[in-house]
Amino acid sequence: MVQELRSSRNALQLGTAIALTLSIELASVSPAAAQSLTDRFKSLFGGKSDEPAEPKPAPTPGQPADDDLDCPQVTVRAGASTYAVGAGGKPAVGNEIRFQASITKMARECSRSSAGITARIGIQGRVIAGPAGAPASVEVPLRIAVVQGGVGEKVIASKAYRTTVEMTEGGSVPFTFVAEDMTYPVPAPAAADSYIFYVGFDPQALSPEPKARKKK
Repeated sequence: MVQELRSSRNALQLGTAIALTLSIELASVSPAAAQSLTDRFKSLFGGKSDEPAEPKPAPTPGQPADDDLDCPQVTVRAGASTYAVGAGGKPAVGNEIRFQASITKMARECSRSSAGITARIGIQGRVIAGPAGAPASVEVPLRIAVVQGGVGEKVIASKAYRTTVEMTEGGSVPFTFVAEDMTYPVPAPAAADSYIFYVGFDPQALSPEPKARKKK
């Protein structure tokens, strides 16, 4: 009987600890912040980034159809889905990790003009503090590329970006970044279905740009 009471008491204490941990994690991201993040992402992409696409109306006679061939699928480049930084320049392993960022969601939207195709690429992710402790703000390096897939991939356009994430005491912060200026030529109809948008983390994006040489 005494052993059963002790087991029940231990289970109750464990359940209380788990509930307390969950409440702390949920409190680390305020409802207002989470709501504004979702609203911003959906407003940029018409609320369809995580919902089934609605049927598109038939194109007006004489105008080109604005189908998915004009807006390639977006995916994370293999090996570039996470970005971790270690303390004092050390490898980001175990207790030396200061923070780690990951990509959780993507969306894209394309528009065609006489100059080519302009794409807006949206990226949602999260930065989590590591055992070594994250700084007050974190610079996240990103790269977006338009690639023609196939036997030998061909990079059509590629741009590096940076976004700053303000960390909180909770140590787990979501972020949203939208690239508005990805442009590339309209592909030939035979090649359009092999185009793809690649996104990922690129530490080289944090390197300072080389200074232009002065003319003598």
